[in-house]
Amino acid sequence: MTQFDVVIIGAGAAGLMCAAQAGYRGRSVLVLDHAKQAAKKILISGGGRCNFTNLNASPANYLCHNPHFVKSALARFSQHDFIELVERHGVAYHEKTLGQLFCDDSAKDIVQLLLTECDWADVKVQLRTEVTDISKTAEGFRLSANGEAIGCQSLVVACGGLSMPKLCATPLGYQIAEQFGHTILPTRAGLVPFTLDKPDLAQYAELAGVSLSVTAESADGTRFKEALLFTHRGLSGPAILQISSFWQPGEDVTLNLLADTDLPATLRQWAEKQPNQTLKTALARLLPKRLVEVLGQQGKIDGDLPLRALDAGRMQKLLASLSQYPVHPNGTEGYRTAEVTLGGVDTDELSSKTMESKKVPGLYFIGEVMDVTGWLGGYNFQWAWSCGWAAGQAV
Repeated sequence: MTQFDVVIIGAGAAGLMCAAQAGYRGRSVLVLDHAKQAAKKILISGGGRCNFTNLNASPANYLCHNPHFVKSALARFSQHDFIELVERHGVAYHEKTLGQLFCDDSAKDIVQLLLTECDWADVKVQLRTEVTDISKTAEGFRLSANGEAIGCQSLVVACGGLSMPKLCATPLGYQIAEQFGHTILPTRAGLVPFTLDKPDLAQYAELAGVSLSVTAESADGTRFKEALLFTHRGLSGPAILQISSFWQPGEDVTLNLLADTDLPATLRQWAEKQPNQTLKTALARLLPKRLVEVLGQQGKIDGDLPLRALDAGRMQKLLASLSQYPVHPNGTEGYRTAEVTLGGVDTDELSSKTMESKKVPGLYFIGEVMDVTGWLGGYNFQWAWSCGWAAGQAV
């Protein structure tokens, strides 16, 4: 039986970060992954440029059954610590919007950074390897990898969630957690586009490809002001992906279609100059023309009304129609296109400092397999770096 101090299942963001940190501490480390390529999710992220962290990352940007759980790891290895690592490796990057940092060139730069760190730390990364038959031993753990017996003192589960099955996502992490008595909080797709019922989809059929800035609000009052994109399946864009993590089946999502405009003041000003201009013509200066046409068909606006006829009552009704516009998702596109998996291993059963199981000494969980989900915009990668680093100091 081959023996290592640490075995990490999963060669993704969290797993590779943990491996390098443990290796630098002089631990013998083996990383196992069933995929042909390490960190495939990093490679496709951010349109191939990897939104690797966010300047604004804080505990408030994470969903977790225990909201205090993320505080320790984020404080001990912050976005600024990862940025320093990126700069040390000479990776050029830029800020896009809302604090999001992207590689100038390619997501491959982040993968190479991690693999270089692992190489410098004498970590062994073994791909195309199926892990089976994990058991607890007096010394730690024994597992079978492609039929080979491997022993270790510390076992780190970093094999991700269920999102993007085309990238070889599996439920292995949850199965290991359950095997060792851990609670799995209900999982579902997060940061994912909405689908619509056929009648609603028919109304928006002409809008596929149309984008605009909105404020999207969930039933619990959570709001995100970003872009919305109409698709041939329903609704997408950053505002929708963000709010999807807070949406529950059966609930409406409320859109403010004019989040950037003081509508009454704008229309009053235009009415003074062109009192006979129709409402639909005026609104087409503020919203995509095709959307204005759909709003007219839905009876949300009286498009032929001249601006001079917009009295206080009509203005109030118009404002309500456009700032409290309800949509009725019938579901999401599911794990196929979801960027993350909500739910997972209950963090109440893990140490917030080390990510070690409170039930099984030497067993650790990091990354997406845990019940920690960040907002869209680099927050999930930052959690991978933070929790991976924290576990790497302890294994």
